[in-house]
Amino acid sequence: MIMLHKHLSLFFLTVLVLHTSAFSQNLQHNPLSNHGNKFEQLGIMLADPNTYRTASGAPGHQYWQQRADYDITARLDEPNLTLEGEELITYHNNSPDELIYLWLQLDENQHHYTNESNSFDGNKIGTPVLTESLERLNNEKWLEGYGVNIISVTDTKGQPLPFTINQTMMRIDLPKPVKAGGKVSFRIKWNYKIPERMRIGGRGGYEMFADGNALFTITQWFPRMCVYSDFQGWNNKQFTGRGEFALPFGNYKVRMTVPADHIVAATGTCTNLKKVLPAKALEKWQKAQSASEPIEIITLDEAKWKEQNPVKTAYQTWEFTAENVRDFAWGSSRKFVWDAMAIDNYGKKVMCMSFYPKESYDLYRRYSTKVVAHTIRVYSKHTIPYQYPVAISVEASNGMEYPMICFNYGRPEPDGTYSERLKYGMISVIIHEVGHNFFPMIINSDERQWSWMDEGLNTFVQFLTEQAFDNNYPSARGPAHKIVDYMRLPKEQLEPIMTNSENIIQFGQNAYGKPATALNILRETIMGRELFDFAFKEYCRRWAYKHPTPSDFFRTMEDASGVDLDWFWRGWFFDIIPVDISLDSVVTYQINQTQTSPYRVDTVKIRPQYRDKFKHITQVRNKENGLPFLVDVDTTLRDFYYYYNPEKDSIFRYVEKYYDDWETLNKEEFAKYENAFLYELHFTNKGGLVMPLIIQWDYADGTSEITRISAYIWRKDEQKVVKTFLKEKQVVSIQLDPFKETADIDERNNNWPKLEVKSRFDLFKRKMNYEGTDKVPNPMQRHQQ
Repeated sequence: MIMLHKHLSLFFLTVLVLHTSAFSQNLQHNPLSNHGNKFEQLGIMLADPNTYRTASGAPGHQYWQQRADYDITARLDEPNLTLEGEELITYHNNSPDELIYLWLQLDENQHHYTNESNSFDGNKIGTPVLTESLERLNNEKWLEGYGVNIISVTDTKGQPLPFTINQTMMRIDLPKPVKAGGKVSFRIKWNYKIPERMRIGGRGGYEMFADGNALFTITQWFPRMCVYSDFQGWNNKQFTGRGEFALPFGNYKVRMTVPADHIVAATGTCTNLKKVLPAKALEKWQKAQSASEPIEIITLDEAKWKEQNPVKTAYQTWEFTAENVRDFAWGSSRKFVWDAMAIDNYGKKVMCMSFYPKESYDLYRRYSTKVVAHTIRVYSKHTIPYQYPVAISVEASNGMEYPMICFNYGRPEPDGTYSERLKYGMISVIIHEVGHNFFPMIINSDERQWSWMDEGLNTFVQFLTEQAFDNNYPSARGPAHKIVDYMRLPKEQLEPIMTNSENIIQFGQNAYGKPATALNILRETIMGRELFDFAFKEYCRRWAYKHPTPSDFFRTMEDASGVDLDWFWRGWFFDIIPVDISLDSVVTYQINQTQTSPYRVDTVKIRPQYRDKFKHITQVRNKENGLPFLVDVDTTLRDFYYYYNPEKDSIFRYVEKYYDDWETLNKEEFAKYENAFLYELHFTNKGGLVMPLIIQWDYADGTSEITRISAYIWRKDEQKVVKTFLKEKQVVSIQLDPFKETADIDERNNNWPKLEVKSRFDLFKRKMNYEGTDKVPNPMQRHQQ
C-alpha cells in the first residue's frame, strides 16, 4: 500500500522508488526480461532483407517474378463425365538463374488412389458404420479411374519432352536450359474423369441433381506452372487438399466446348457472346452494362425449360480471355440462372454477376449480385481498387475462389423459406470468396506455405465488409471475443499462426479466425484506424500482382505506420499463449482533511449485457462515424430478421461491499485535490500475451469513462503491473476490457468489485426456460419471401 505524505514531491518519489524496486526484482527472477523478452525485436525470426525484398517491406530494386501464359482448348463430355484438353504454355524466365527443368502442378492427382494424402491421416471406426465409410477404406476401389492422364508433352515442333510425375507434381526436363531473361514454350495433352464432388470431395467436379442434370465446377483442371521465386526456388510442395496454391501471373486464352444448352461462367471476359447466346439474352446482357439493379440474362423459367428439355448431342464453344491473372476456373450447366449488373468502382466498370440453379433462386436472386458489388466496393476502399472487368458468384453448394469467379453455397428449403443462419452464412461466404480476388488473386501470397496470408487477411476485410452491410451483422470472425474459446484450448491443440498450412490442427481458427482477430485488434485497439488503414493499404499497393512473404507484411505495417509491432507479431503470430489479464485488487483513498473514519462504497446494482445485445468496438465506431450501411442505403435487403427483436428481461446482480481508508493531507499543498480519489490498480498477466490495459470507470453519479494504456506498460515486468489513477469523482466499479477488445480468455477476473459470472450451463438453462414461455419468439422461425 502506498503511503500518502505531506509533500507532493515526496509522494511521487515514493512511487518511483517502488516501481524501480519491482523492476529490479523482475530482473532477478525473470532472466528473459532484459534478453529475449516479449518486447525484443524479431531480428533473425524474419528473413534477411536483400535487393529483392527490402528492410522496409517493399519490393527491392532487383525484385523479379516469373510469368506463364496459357492457350487452352478443352472439351466437356457430359455423358461420360470426362474433361479433355490441350494447352500451350509459354514460360518467361525473369529470374537471374538458368533453369534446366520446370515444375508443374497436377492437382487432379489428389484423387488418384496411390496419392499418399489419401491415406496419411489417421481415422477411427465411427458409429454407426455406414456403407460409404467402408468403401472409403479401399482407396483403389473408391477412387477408381480418378487422376490426370498425361497423353503427351512436346515442344512447339511436336518433339517429345521427357517428364516425371511425382504424385501431384510433374517435372519437365528441358533439352537445353532456359537462360535468365529467356522463355520456353511447350504443349501438354491430357484428360481426366471428373470427380463427383459431393461424394468424393475436392475443390472441383460435378454435382448431380435429382432432375438428372449436372452442375460442373471446373477448377484446378489443367497442368499449371509452379512458382519459382527468390525466397525458395521452386515451390513443388505436394497438394494434399488443404494448403492451396502458389501460382505465377500470366495471360490466358481459353476455349471450352460444352453442351449447346449450357451456360458458362468463367474467369475473364467472354469474347464470343454473340455466337453462344440467344438474341434475347444478348439484348438483356447489353442492358445490364448500365443497370443499377441485377438483370436476369437467363431467367428462372428459361433455366427450368432447359432442365426439362436437355440437349444431348449438340455442342458449342465459349471463348474467354483474361489478362494478368494467376489461374483460370469455370462453371458450366444448363441449370444456371444468370443475373448481372454494372458498378462504377473508382472510375472502372465492373460487371457483378451471379450464376445459380433454381434450387437457390430465392436467396441468390435477392442477395448474391448485390453482395458481390458491395464486396468489390468495400475491399477496394480498404486495399486497392479492383482492376478486373468482372466478379462472379456461382452457387455450387461449396466455397472456393479463383480469379474473378468463386463458388459458394446457400439453398433455401424447397418452399423458398430459409433460416437467418443460412441467410447470413450465404452472405458471408459470398463476401469471403469474392474477397479472395484481393487475397491471394491480386496480393499473391504463397497459400501452400502460409494459409493465414490469404485466409486470415481476407477474413479480416470480410469482417469489415460484413459490418458495412449492417451494423447488427452477426460476424462469426473478427471481433476479439469470438476467438476466446480457441485461445483457451489446451496447448497441445494449438500452433502458432506461422505454422505451415499442412500441419495445422485447428485449421479454421488458426488460418482464418486468429489472424483476422489479430488484425482487427491492431486496427481498433493498438494502432488506431488511421495508422492501420494507411499501412494496410500500403502493403496491398506494394505487393499487388507480386509474391509477398510474412516478413514483407510485418515490415510494411511497421514502416508505413511508425509503430513498433514486433511484440505483437511475436505474441500473436509466433506463439500460442493467450490473453488473460487479471485485475487482482484495487486500493482506494479519498483525499480529505477532516474525516478520519473509513469511507464506505455502497452496494451497486449492475445490469448485465446479454451476448445478443453486446456491441463490439467495430460496430460502436462504425455507428459513431456515420458509416452508410448497405441495408439502410438499399432497403430491399431488409427482411424479417432485420426487424426481429426478441424481448429480454432484466436481472440485477449485486457486488460485494468494499471498505478503504485514507490519511489527512496537508491543506496548503493538497487543497486543489480536496475530495479527490486515488485508485491503485494491481494487474497480473496470467495468460502471458501482453496487451494494452483498457479500463472502464463507472462513477457514483452514473457516468463512465474509458482509459487506454499501451501494452508497453508490461515492458519492465511482463507478469505484474501496479498503476495509480487520480479521479475527481468516486468510482463505484471498474471493468477491464469492457468492449471485449483483447480476446481475454477469463472475464471473471476483469471486474472490481468482483461480479458473479454465470457459467455457459447456467445461461443455457435460462435460455431454455425462456423458450418454454410465450415471452420470447423462436429466433429460428423462417420467413416466406
